[in-house]
Amino acid sequence: MEHRYLGNSGLKISEITYGNWLTHGSQVENDTATKCVHAALDAGISTFDTADVYANTAAEQVLGDALKGQRRESLEIFTKVYFPTGPKGHNDTGLSRKHIMESINGSLRRLGTDYVDLYQAHRYDYETPLEETMQAFADVVRAGKALYIGVSEWRAEEIRAAHALAQDLGIQLISNQPQYNMLWRVIDAEVVPTCQELGLSQIVWSPIAQGVLTGKYKPGQPLPEGSRATDDKGGADMIARYLSDETLTAVAELEPIASDLGLTMAQLAIAWVLANDNVASALVGASRPEQVESNVAASGVKLDAEVLARIDEALGDLPATDPAATKSPETRIV
Repeated sequence: MEHRYLGNSGLKISEITYGNWLTHGSQVENDTATKCVHAALDAGISTFDTADVYANTAAEQVLGDALKGQRRESLEIFTKVYFPTGPKGHNDTGLSRKHIMESINGSLRRLGTDYVDLYQAHRYDYETPLEETMQAFADVVRAGKALYIGVSEWRAEEIRAAHALAQDLGIQLISNQPQYNMLWRVIDAEVVPTCQELGLSQIVWSPIAQGVLTGKYKPGQPLPEGSRATDDKGGADMIARYLSDETLTAVAELEPIASDLGLTMAQLAIAWVLANDNVASALVGASRPEQVESNVAASGVKLDAEVLARIDEALGDLPATDPAATKSPETRIV
């Protein structure tokens, strides 16, 4: 497992991060989730990402239990705040000072740790002044409850404004967590150049496009039983955009590219996102320990310019590139 610096900070993270969205506390039984976490540790993954909203806080609890007994200093544990949790009352959502302060305490309790390495704003909150949000994050850092601050799915101009406030407050805003893969490249035009300028890295989610880039979904064929595309708890909604016959036919053209390199389709997809110098880590989840072991093999794989060109040729105009596709809810979801 190779490691990369996160932004301009001195923090190193594993270039494969284990994430538990849509799995722990939901799709996967707790004992299997624990086996997946232990497989990640055995494979050299030191960085673990979760959020309070995942399975309405259950995912944090499952991850905390799975990491019990591990040396805390050897781990990087990330979580997030924004979406509604608990009984989903009027203040149980957003990036107000009240919600941030209460949420960090709940997250630390469930994770079984005194601090998180990175505390992330899960979306931008248009109903709370950014100054209030950043002051609350600064107080969380000064209280020793988080070491660094990050954001997720923020636009370039929002990141720039938050970075300026963070500098004024003397805290480090070092990362953005966007969706990014061969088919979803909306951060390339504006977010990546802005983050390169300001000293933030990307921690990207969905590097295999919810499983589509593994090649298991075939054009004109029924959806595989038990796959994310058949999951009515949220997985099916997220993957739907990638399931057209046109997209699946183009993805099939990636198979010989992966084969020529001795990689699985998933490994090729993960190596592709890691080829971006502004990407510090690719987030991968798992419903079985073997998936972790396979995905980790993408660490250290270098794709040359010829391979990247072959990928672009295979996918043609299919990848989404419009920066406007990065967006947060206009109003808080309750």
